[in-house]
Amino acid sequence: MGLFDRLKQEFIDIIEWTDNSQNTIVWKFPRFNNEIKMNAKLTVRESQQAVFFNEGTIADVFNPGMYTLQTQNMPILATLKGWKYGFESPFKADVFFVNTKQFIDQKWGTKNAIVLNDDRFGMIELRSFGTFAFKVIDAGKFIKEIAGTNDTYETEDVIGQLKSIIVTKFSSAIGDGSIPIDKFAANLEDLSRICQTKLNDEFAGYGLEITKFLIENVSMPEDLKKEIFEYSRLNKLDMQKLSQFKAAQSIEIAAANEGGLAGIGAGIGVGNAMAGVFTQNQTSSAVQSAPPPLPSSAQYFVAVNGQQTGPFTIEQLLPLVQNGSLSATTQVWKNGMANWDSANSLDELKNLFANTPPPLHN
Repeated sequence: MGLFDRLKQEFIDIIEWTDNSQNTIVWKFPRFNNEIKMNAKLTVRESQQAVFFNEGTIADVFNPGMYTLQTQNMPILATLKGWKYGFESPFKADVFFVNTKQFIDQKWGTKNAIVLNDDRFGMIELRSFGTFAFKVIDAGKFIKEIAGTNDTYETEDVIGQLKSIIVTKFSSAIGDGSIPIDKFAANLEDLSRICQTKLNDEFAGYGLEITKFLIENVSMPEDLKKEIFEYSRLNKLDMQKLSQFKAAQSIEIAAANEGGLAGIGAGIGVGNAMAGVFTQNQTSSAVQSAPPPLPSSAQYFVAVNGQQTGPFTIEQLLPLVQNGSLSATTQVWKNGMANWDSANSLDELKNLFANTPPPLHN
């Protein structure tokens, strides 16, 4: 090898990037006088891509590997330069290394409350926060759309823009109604997956991919949470039992307002009536194979102190007759009656008073 060839070899460039940081996404390779020698050695490590620019235009993109730069493996740059034949002259080009690893544990959150209009709960305000991870999947597109021609570009330079997109898509995801608001807490994983899909539809245009998206919490005003809790309890209640329980409570309160033995007797009678209902329910639950008893043919409402109470079956009225809370002249009503009338006006109720002694007089 001659002296000229030896010196020539000494001037061959070695183009590479050893990334010692944890947050650098783009790094521009520095060149003396902006010239690269033909046959320079290019090393692109795993989790990297190298992008060559010619006068601001994206030329060739190199994936991980070792390359000797020649016109054969730089077809786009060769076309832009007008090289028709291979040669060894230096050339000018900007080389950007792009880190394609995952950037994990990135925080996101809603700075301001998100206002939504829900069909059941009306206008509500929500806040949320969590973490996400992303990576570059198209180095050329990322530089063109986001990074520009800065010498370095770090995660903090792009996180602000990404967070804005995340909050927008999060608002869209929770507003599409696929998961009810009262089910958010139990379906954070599904909600996270929906948001990640919507985000990647948007991020693909920037050469990015969201590899993980987690919603850690969705918070709402305390009064709304209380309303949701009440709504969920209501769905679990047996409304017939609740109606009977409330009716019994109203009779007990009305009787207590009268005072004296009548009030105490009414309380005892209500207790007996409730005990009979609860015993019947427990017996029905215990015997799983037996069919439930047939419903009573009629339900009666009773006027106590000018207040409507009930409905009651005939069996539930008997303890009230026995303790004096229901008399023959007490106003009652059932379905089909035009107006309230005395209890002894109904044939089916007359038997309740037939064997009942009159109240004692002092």
